[in-house]
Amino acid sequence: MIRNGSHAVEEEDWGKSSSSSQGGLACSPVKRKRLIRVWCDGCYDMVHYGHSNQLRQAKAMGDYLAVGVHTDEEIAKHKGPPVFTQAERYKMIRAIKWVDEIVEGAPYVTTLETLDKYNCDFCVHGDDITLTVDGKDTYEEVKRMDRYRECKRTQGVSTTDLVGRMLLLTKAHHSNIDNTAYQQHTDNFGKGPKGHSPWTGVSQFLQTSQKIIQFASGKEPQPGDTIIYVAGAFDLFHIGHVDFLETIHKQAEKPYVIVGLHFDQEVNRYKGKNYPIMNIHERTLSVLACRYVSEVVIGAPYAVGKDLLDNFKVDLVCHGKTEVFPDADGTDPYAEPKKRGIFRVLDSGNNLTTDDIVKRIIENRLQFEARNQKKEAKEMAVIEAMKHQEDSVRTEMNHTELSKPNKSRSS
Repeated sequence: MIRNGSHAVEEEDWGKSSSSSQGGLACSPVKRKRLIRVWCDGCYDMVHYGHSNQLRQAKAMGDYLAVGVHTDEEIAKHKGPPVFTQAERYKMIRAIKWVDEIVEGAPYVTTLETLDKYNCDFCVHGDDITLTVDGKDTYEEVKRMDRYRECKRTQGVSTTDLVGRMLLLTKAHHSNIDNTAYQQHTDNFGKGPKGHSPWTGVSQFLQTSQKIIQFASGKEPQPGDTIIYVAGAFDLFHIGHVDFLETIHKQAEKPYVIVGLHFDQEVNRYKGKNYPIMNIHERTLSVLACRYVSEVVIGAPYAVGKDLLDNFKVDLVCHGKTEVFPDADGTDPYAEPKKRGIFRVLDSGNNLTTDDIVKRIIENRLQFEARNQKKEAKEMAVIEAMKHQEDSVRTEMNHTELSKPNKSRSS
């Protein structure tokens, strides 16, 4: 057994049998299944549900998932400055429920040496291109040695895309709160007539019930569980949210944490500007991927009322140190849990907010725009080179075929 008892090599157990056919002693070998260890690595900057989905798919290919996370220095060298520090990124990946182990400071180029060092059978990456600063495929070696597997990239989201959404907030965007489209789509489950939210209009993510099932734990509350409810936007699900949910999780010996997510239009009402940056569907998957969350209420009412508390048999309602905005009618959304004596304000010790992340992006806007342009240019160059190579091979094959002498059938 290696590392926390999580990797078992194939071995034989010899046990005594009650009956014997050879000299009164029979030993039958029982082979234990060898655990398949899977390796993933990446920057995992601004972790989103696309990253989580990659790790979910990777875990499904084996039994144990080790995830390598690159340092700030390595990312800056090959891609440009990360939005989050390496300490923040390490913690974010630890919070994803499919991850068994993280390796801090993993090398940017994945090698056989790394896979062997962590006893991993193969590595998994999405079907997109990852390049070094000099334009080389970071997975070239493991691909060549057949220790590389590919999973489908989640369409509609990327770190580059999210940075772009945040930069839009600095331009002349109007608030939708008084717009007729707001009234038109108040009950649209976060989607406008073209399939995306009028509040996160650049998002092209399409939700399906199957995707939610894949992310959900499917576990019901058990006798003795403490049902804890917390509500909010949880936009751009980040390390501040993780620390808060971890703090909530520690409030009981057997916690069952339910997160209520507000619809896009509700978030826009109390946050203004062009929030939320992620639509209700994206936020749902981001929260479901967190190991501290048991269940999510999609489109939870802003006021935590009697019906909600009774329906879920809530024992405790929590809120952080952030401001509590009044309901649309001016009332306290937590009046009912306060009346019942089950409301608790928690301090996670992390004051990071979605606004803070947007400010990081805006303050380093030129750097991030340059990073994205540099990344896209490298990728396009590789794609063009691959296309040129394919065309050359095809031309060579056609030339060879045409140069073959015609063989007449003998009579």
